[in-house]
Amino acid sequence: MKTDYLLFDEPEYKVIAGTDEAGRGPLAGPVCAACVVLPDDFPFEILRDSKKLSESKRNEAEKIIKEKAVSYAVAWSSHDEIDRINILNASLLAMRRALSSVIRDMEKRNLQIPEILYIDGNRTFDCPIPCQAIVKGDDKIHEIMAASILAKTARDRYMKEASLKWPQYGFDKHSGYPTAAHKEALRKFGPCPIHRLTFKF
Repeated sequence: MKTDYLLFDEPEYKVIAGTDEAGRGPLAGPVCAACVVLPDDFPFEILRDSKKLSESKRNEAEKIIKEKAVSYAVAWSSHDEIDRINILNASLLAMRRALSSVIRDMEKRNLQIPEILYIDGNRTFDCPIPCQAIVKGDDKIHEIMAASILAKTARDRYMKEASLKWPQYGFDKHSGYPTAAHKEALRKFGPCPIHRLTFKF
């Protein structure tokens, strides 16, 4: 069983999914979420909260997760959706999309779908399976750690590609977060097409 690392009393589930997002705080770009189901023999020691890993360690872990996961998916909610429904709802929407992709994949391969979804944070969403929000879950649940790594690496790549199109904002350096340099670029150039217009610049 993979429940020995849980920091609370829970039933022993055989198939666990975890989900997390990256990109709630930036002023630009989409929010990205991932959902992951891991096997019992996964090398769990490589996993941490993505923010506590160096970029090279995250990229190494990403490859292993994609090679060894029972199933995984990465999903997005665009800057337009963020402006329309707010960042919290957009983050939950991206997580729901990632979970739906994992369930479809596992059903297609005749695998048992997850018995429980652990969601990083303090909010749940309408799920087709039982779910539980875990505050600081990316420090406690291996599946959430793996999801945080996939979400962050995918979003960082997206923002690096965006920096090629809009180099004046330095997205490759701060991924759209509100750094002093990013705010100065906004004052100088105004927002670009992927900035979140409902955020305070």
